[in-house]
Amino acid sequence: MSGLSKSHIPSLKQIYSGKVRDCYAVGEDKLLLVASDRISAFDVILGDPIPGKGKVLTALTNFWFEKLKDVIPNHLTGIAPESVVKPEEVDQVKGRAVVSKRLKPILIECVARGYIIGGGWKDYLATGKVCGVELPAGLKQAQKLPEPIFTPAAKAELGTHDENIPYERVVEMYGEKVASTIRNATLELYKRAAEYALTRGIIIADTKFEFGVIDGKVTLIDECLTPDSSRFWPADSYEEGKVQPSYDKQYVRDWLKVNWDFSGDAPQLPAEVIEGTSARYREAYEIITGEKFVPMKSK
Repeated sequence: MSGLSKSHIPSLKQIYSGKVRDCYAVGEDKLLLVASDRISAFDVILGDPIPGKGKVLTALTNFWFEKLKDVIPNHLTGIAPESVVKPEEVDQVKGRAVVSKRLKPILIECVARGYIIGGGWKDYLATGKVCGVELPAGLKQAQKLPEPIFTPAAKAELGTHDENIPYERVVEMYGEKVASTIRNATLELYKRAAEYALTRGIIIADTKFEFGVIDGKVTLIDECLTPDSSRFWPADSYEEGKVQPSYDKQYVRDWLKVNWDFSGDAPQLPAEVIEGTSARYREAYEIITGEKFVPMKSK
C-alpha cells in the first residue's frame, strides 16, 4: 500500500503546502485542507510517506473537534470535501480532507505539557525551567507535572525550528486578550482530552494547538490531539524516570537518531519502520475512539 505524498487538485488554486497538509482556496472565504501521508521529524520532511497516516489524522482530529467543541469554536464548515472538487479528484480528498473557514492564523504554536519529556526535559535539566516556567526541583524524566503548563513557541519558516518564547512575548505580539484566550483554551483542551484519554488507557504527555481569528473570535484550527501533534503513551506501561513507549512518531525519531548523523538528506526509512509507524497511528485512533479504523474509500 502506497501513501499520498502530495495532493494534486488542479480544479482549485493551491495556496500552501506544509509539512503534512496541502491547502487550496475554495472561493474567497473557505479552504480545502488535505492531509497527506508525509511525515516530518526534526523539522525535516522525510522522503517516505506513511500509508493511511493522513486519514488517521483527519479522522482523529474530527473526533476531538466534536468532543471539545464546547471549549472553543473550531474552523470546520461541515461542507463535504468531495463536493468542492471534480469527480476525478475525489480519491485524493475522501477521508483525508476538510473544508475549513478561512481566517487569520495566530503565529504561535500553543503547547500544553502535562509531563516533563523531550525538549522540555532538556531545558529543565539545564535551567530548572521550561520556556521560563519555574518547575519544582528533583523531577524525574517523564514525571507528571503538578499542573499542566503552557509553553508557547513562535512559528518559524518551514524547515527551521520554532522558537520557544515566554508568555509575556505572546502578550507583546497579540495583546493580553488574545494571549490569555489561547493560553486558557490550550490548557482546558489539554486537561479535558487528557482526562478522557486516560479512561481509554492512554496518557497524553503533551500536545500542541494552533489558533486563528475570524470575525474577532479566536478559533481552533489545523489538527487536534493527533499522533503528529502529541505524545501518546500506553498508561499500563508508564513508569517515570525513563523514555516511554508511544503511539506517535517518536518511533521514527528514535530510528533516525540511531541511523542518521543529521547531515545531508535523511535516510530512507526501512519497510518495518514505515509499517510500524502506520500501525501505531491506527492503534492510537482505535484506542482513543473505541472504533475500528476503516479508511473512507471513494465509490
